[in-house]
Amino acid sequence: MFGTVVVGVGIAGLARIRDLLNPLPSSPSEHLKLLGFVSRRSFGNINEAKQISLEDALRSKEIHAAFISTENRSHEETIRMFLEADKHVLVEYPMALSAKAAHELWEMAEQKDKILHVEHIELLTEEYKQLKKEVAGKDLVKGTLHFTGSVLDENKAGFPAFSGIARLTWLIDLFGDLTVTSATREKQKDYSRMTVHFQTANK
Repeated sequence: MFGTVVVGVGIAGLARIRDLLNPLPSSPSEHLKLLGFVSRRSFGNINEAKQISLEDALRSKEIHAAFISTENRSHEETIRMFLEADKHVLVEYPMALSAKAAHELWEMAEQKDKILHVEHIELLTEEYKQLKKEVAGKDLVKGTLHFTGSVLDENKAGFPAFSGIARLTWLIDLFGDLTVTSATREKQKDYSRMTVHFQTANK
């Protein structure tokens, strides 16, 4: 069995804990054993999973991999700590708030011979797979992707564009590399709106 720890118990972290405790039959998850979870808040136990300290998770010889499900801004530091502790890492998208930091982390994982996997679960859903089939072989002439979400804490989530960056990966996966042609941000008391225009490689 491959010992794992979940770091962060928001929506994504709780889903990870649930799935690791109840793996699908004959799935790779059956070979993973959840040895605990790490959170800044005090929970004690969640179902059969026990809360452990970050220090214990990093030191443990039984923990081979970490599932990082914290806020965006802390991903980079947490990945770095677990790689330095010789653990494999799966992190929720995005890996870091800059491309430079992401490249450094990839290099670090490679040097330590560890897996660093960035999970973007939306690209694996049936709805997305169907969308990909529908656009296959077609040229994008013009389109709009409108995304709404709750107000994010910029100190934790990163700058506003990160609230919709997962959708940007949809567009790149569907239509190839994109170039930003313009971007504006409108900020009101109770909402913020960012409008970005992209252009595909064939304009």
